[in-house]
Amino acid sequence: MAEPRFLVVRLGSLGDIVHTFPAVAGLHESFPEAEIVWLTHPRWRALVESSELATDIWETETRSYHSLRKHFMTAIDYQGLWKSAALPFFGGVSHRIGFSSQTIREIGVPILYTDRIRCTQTHIVDQNGELSQRAGARNGVAPVALSVPSIQEVFVLQLLRRLAVERYVVLSPAGGWRSKCWPPDRYGALCQKIHGLLGLRCVLNYGPGEDDLISAVKAASGEADPIAHNGSLGQLMALLRNAVCIVGGDTGPLHLAVALGTP
Repeated sequence: MAEPRFLVVRLGSLGDIVHTFPAVAGLHESFPEAEIVWLTHPRWRALVESSELATDIWETETRSYHSLRKHFMTAIDYQGLWKSAALPFFGGVSHRIGFSSQTIREIGVPILYTDRIRCTQTHIVDQNGELSQRAGARNGVAPVALSVPSIQEVFVLQLLRRLAVERYVVLSPAGGWRSKCWPPDRYGALCQKIHGLLGLRCVLNYGPGEDDLISAVKAASGEADPIAHNGSLGQLMALLRNAVCIVGGDTGPLHLAVALGTP
């Protein structure tokens, strides 16, 4: 019997894709020869590549509904939004698995699925695994080892060496929601504690539009003088993998650090 051909749909974002990896690993473990194509936003292609779980990665900006119809019998929508559910539906994929109305965020989306899964688990990783089990995986989730491009590790290592830094702690003070953000002065006080008690520099990870927040943390850090870093996703992965630990809110960089094995 021919191996199944799976279309995995998870368009974003950073933390949500990381939380989907174990479920797709469950599929791969049960169907090691299967074709697993991951449909995602172009911004997250490198992240999906790091998991080495997909036989191919399709970007939403370049794929038509017609191309989906020709390739797949089963689609799994781990996202649960109208956009993510509509892609395999209008693409004519005959078997479409997704969350039921008890789990999903956007009202009405499950009407686009043929199999609507009412989850019994609490954590989103395990809920994603329940979708994989419906697709035939023996175990809903499996371990994942993310790869970091060596060129990115070398770049970050050289950058830190120029600043005379070998061991460091990453702080990620930003968050998508204000409720996920610790006040800048607290991060500043933490920088001082880490520097004073452990002799370690802190590296502040930040992204677009977060310059004022990072400036506030640096101002509150005094002589601890943390390093501000705003780089690519690959650089962030290298930075996190080699850190002593990370401190941050319930955001993508924290979940990525966990997936990389960083405390």
